[in-house]
Amino acid sequence: MEKLLIPEGYVSGLDILETEQAIKELRVFFEEGLAKALNLQRASAPLFVSDDSGLNDHLNNIERPVSFDRLEQKNKAYEIVQSLAKWKSYALGRYNVTAGKGIYTNMNAIRRDEITDNIHSIYVDQWDWEKVILKCERNMDTLKSTVDGIYGVIKGAEDYVCSKYGYIESILPESIHFVTTQEMEDTYPKLTPQERETEYARKYKAVFIAKIGGKLKSGQIHDGRAADYDDWSLNGDIVLYYPLFDMAFEISSMGVRVDENTLISQLRERNRLHMLEMQFQRAVAGGELPYTIGGGIGQSRLC
Repeated sequence: MEKLLIPEGYVSGLDILETEQAIKELRVFFEEGLAKALNLQRASAPLFVSDDSGLNDHLNNIERPVSFDRLEQKNKAYEIVQSLAKWKSYALGRYNVTAGKGIYTNMNAIRRDEITDNIHSIYVDQWDWEKVILKCERNMDTLKSTVDGIYGVIKGAEDYVCSKYGYIESILPESIHFVTTQEMEDTYPKLTPQERETEYARKYKAVFIAKIGGKLKSGQIHDGRAADYDDWSLNGDIVLYYPLFDMAFEISSMGVRVDENTLISQLRERNRLHMLEMQFQRAVAGGELPYTIGGGIGQSRLC
């Protein structure tokens, strides 16, 4: 925790038990709002998956999942999930969920290679959600309307907290600003991707940064994304301005998921076509799973 910073003179407005109660109330408020806004139903989720299932999220393909074996199956390895991005798509197909409906779950994960600071931990808690869409809905309009719905719930949660605790002031705008990673590079070509995010967050306070994972005109990528769940042309991050540290603050990563064509093209770009041999990736490539949109929303970050 060498990078953890406590601002000079910072004092919490609540004691520990009051904070725990406030977190509980906010989580209930947000969950109910998210479920209503996106037409989601709560579902239970796994803490671990088998390493050959293809269901674990490999993030930037460099993070090491926590793995273990079982007394009953010592020749088979299991991994603590790093996120549930792929499991949710698989679950929607298994549960026969129809278009326009979806699920959300309380996801707990371990990311052992995370560099910890004020907003990063090796323990991850988030609302993971996924919704079935039609193939014709795999477009930017669907992505934008979903982002607007989620942001409305975030803004509503802020209003709820401000009304309940008088010392907290509202900082979020009424609507969220949309920008693509290429537009950001065009505007600030000499800045790093993180510096670009900070500039946009300072200006707009709430930004959806679209199209993350593919190469920009410069030949660089804005940020890493695994090749086998988000469609890099139809994804993005909800980023808020965090005045306490004058920084861009990612609250959610989300997107329209890959179909059979984008899965193969993105795996080819990352030289990972061998993943098509895995169970989940085979199912996507074979058109066996529904088309979906989904993402995760950080619980601790939101609170």
